[in-house]
Amino acid sequence: MSEPPSSWLLAENYAGLQAQGLGLAEAAGLAPELRVLAPRPPWGWITARAWPAPLIRVAEAVTPPLPDIAIGCGGMGAVVAAALRGRGVRAVQVQHPRMDPRRFDVIVANRHDGLTGPNVIVTRTALHRVTQARLAQAAEAWRARFAGLPRPLVAVLVGGSNGRFRLDAAVGEKLAAGLAEMMDHDLVGVVLTPSRRTDPAVTAVLRAALAPRGGWVWDGTGENPYFGMLALADAVVATEDSVSMVSEAVATAAPVLLAELPGRSRRIRQFSEGLIADGRIRRFAGRLDLWPVEPIEDTAMAGAELRRRLGL
Repeated sequence: MSEPPSSWLLAENYAGLQAQGLGLAEAAGLAPELRVLAPRPPWGWITARAWPAPLIRVAEAVTPPLPDIAIGCGGMGAVVAAALRGRGVRAVQVQHPRMDPRRFDVIVANRHDGLTGPNVIVTRTALHRVTQARLAQAAEAWRARFAGLPRPLVAVLVGGSNGRFRLDAAVGEKLAAGLAEMMDHDLVGVVLTPSRRTDPAVTAVLRAALAPRGGWVWDGTGENPYFGMLALADAVVATEDSVSMVSEAVATAAPVLLAELPGRSRRIRQFSEGLIADGRIRRFAGRLDLWPVEPIEDTAMAGAELRRRLGL
């Protein structure tokens, strides 16, 4: 088998953003070198679309030899990838670039971005690294750890406040009450993981409500249970603040229940309403809800289509 073309993944130092690009690259059979974009002041404080000579602003990240393919993630990644295309590099963009789409060979955008065109691949979810192979491996690794919990087993994925939605201790109390009601009435087992954005006060509230009922709440030590939870869950409850988190949940074979939060985001609500209309998720109302679903594997689809369009 021939070696894949050389590639770079261009993104700021945000794990979630990088994971989207890595998910696409892996699905396309690429093995990109991560080039973290960290412009020096004052350029990091100015939108990248306004930069003169963008490659100079991130010179340390784009030192030659240049790759065959550059995968930009997010706004800054788009500007740098588009500039590299002017040097003969094939440019792929993850997320709406917020600039002329014709500056890229391929764009992979979410359905709720409303972007279409001859070089655009549209997905229903954000890109991610959840694959059926990874889930199978995680299921074996975590099966014994969760074996003593009641079934059905519900995985709870908790995000945090983000400027659009609020998840503070008071909101956490409401979520905890709904989860406790589900445990009491439906006799389910619960495994819960907070995210890096979860307020410790929220985690404490959730643990106080769930642990006495036999719920398992990850304390942040040891191996991350996230993939194991997704792999072994009969249902998933996810807070609505994170498109990435919900996208990963719907890549499993489990029904997904969306825990609503105070706040608003037009794009996130469009994303959620699209998956509700698809019948893939429903709103969480304090009770277990099971219905037949199929995994949404749009990252794999996008990777295969990217290979086709680039002739890989």
